[in-house]
Amino acid sequence: MSEFDLLSILSGLSLILILILNIKLTLTKSFKRYSPPGPRPLPIIGNLHILNLKKPYQTMQQLSQKYGNIFSLRMGPKKVVVLSGYETVKDALVNHSEEFGERAHVPIFEKIFEGKGIVFSHGENWKIIRRFSLTTLRNFGMGKRVIEERIMEECQHLIQVIESYQRKPFETKTIMNASVANIIVSVLLGKRFDYQDPQFLRLLYLIGENVRLIGGPSIMLFNMFPALGFVLQDHKTVLKNRDELFSFVRMTFLDHLQKLDKNDQRSFIDAFLIRRQEEKNKSDDCFSNDNLVALVTNLFVAGTETTSTTLRWGILLMMKYPEIQKKVQNEIIKVIGSAQPRMEHRAQMPYTDAVIHEIQRFSSILPMSVSRETTTDVIFKNYYIPKGTETIILLTSVLQDQTQWEKPHTFNPQHFLNVEGKFVKRGAFLPFSAGQRMCAGESLVKMELFLFFTSLLQKFTFHPSPGVSTMDLDITADSGFTSRPKPHKICAVPYS
Repeated sequence: MSEFDLLSILSGLSLILILILNIKLTLTKSFKRYSPPGPRPLPIIGNLHILNLKKPYQTMQQLSQKYGNIFSLRMGPKKVVVLSGYETVKDALVNHSEEFGERAHVPIFEKIFEGKGIVFSHGENWKIIRRFSLTTLRNFGMGKRVIEERIMEECQHLIQVIESYQRKPFETKTIMNASVANIIVSVLLGKRFDYQDPQFLRLLYLIGENVRLIGGPSIMLFNMFPALGFVLQDHKTVLKNRDELFSFVRMTFLDHLQKLDKNDQRSFIDAFLIRRQEEKNKSDDCFSNDNLVALVTNLFVAGTETTSTTLRWGILLMMKYPEIQKKVQNEIIKVIGSAQPRMEHRAQMPYTDAVIHEIQRFSSILPMSVSRETTTDVIFKNYYIPKGTETIILLTSVLQDQTQWEKPHTFNPQHFLNVEGKFVKRGAFLPFSAGQRMCAGESLVKMELFLFFTSLLQKFTFHPSPGVSTMDLDITADSGFTSRPKPHKICAVPYS
């Protein structure tokens, strides 16, 4: 080959390279122009200086008023996209469920679960484990009569404990957590715990502490700047609590392994261990011990925290609005009388059903849901969002969308009733999220909320502590990963 030919080839390649770079530059400028807008970030810290680190969703609500329902933020060096408002969120989660279907790689959750389990897992592992979990939970009665009987039994245990306080003030957090936790524990382990069991109380403490810390400023800083982990104490505490919780789960499933009988599956753990034996020759590791530990922990936490917190909000709101509490009790007496509440009663109790739905809407337990991640480059609502972008679904903006709710910031059961007093479904009622990653335990939670709530109001009228008026009751949320009521005490007076 002559020197002239070589120069010609090199010149041709150079022209092609220049053309490709120009196209890429043009596309990049075009995409940048159509990237979601947002506040100007500062070097290194991004938009950290404008965020309410205790309740970041409040800052995001305010920013959506300025920048629209799709905007971007710099969480430290990382760019995230926030989706808010019913129409935008529904479009993303339902019509673009594949594009927004991955779980974000959030540093604290990656540290805790290492991509295993069901809530924070990714890709094929998530699909296989979710499919197994839904099937197995249904087999063990989720949403069916068998689990209804367990909930009804647990309601009686809770009522007995409340009666033991003999109208004196008490705090509901521990007993409500224990009561609700026993439902998912009965499925996972095939047993229930006494409310005073020290090991059980320790597990509930570990869960509660981690939920509180994960929603705090220190962990938010860790998620932005993981390299600072060595100076941020809270993330060390979270991992230490994780280790203790995982240790309990490992000891539990080892006990199940010793008594395993394929023809007598006593619990969710049994079903997993049997499936592991069946899958042992396959190349993937979806049914590993580590995946079991993460999965059981996920279900334990998810099956306890959100439901018990919602019920605590329910009692607080009944104390705040005694006229609503009275109307619920009147409907209970009219429809159920002194019989034990069952799911079959719900269809005849539109007001109670509306109150429960409004408790969920108003409390907005997971204001920012759990972050998603785009699985591909996507053009959404004319904005370009690159593959791998963390996406925050602002669920609280859906549950408080002014275009969907008549009084979005007021506790108002009429949101779910028509002029004839009949219950009506609302499209913007999305406390369980939507699409591929929506809550796997929705049917169980709905059953728990109805049966616990009606059973309690059938037996008791709830009042503030002596000296505290209904006006004094604070119904603003405490800080944390979930929106919990602030600490308070109640008095339960037998209803007659």
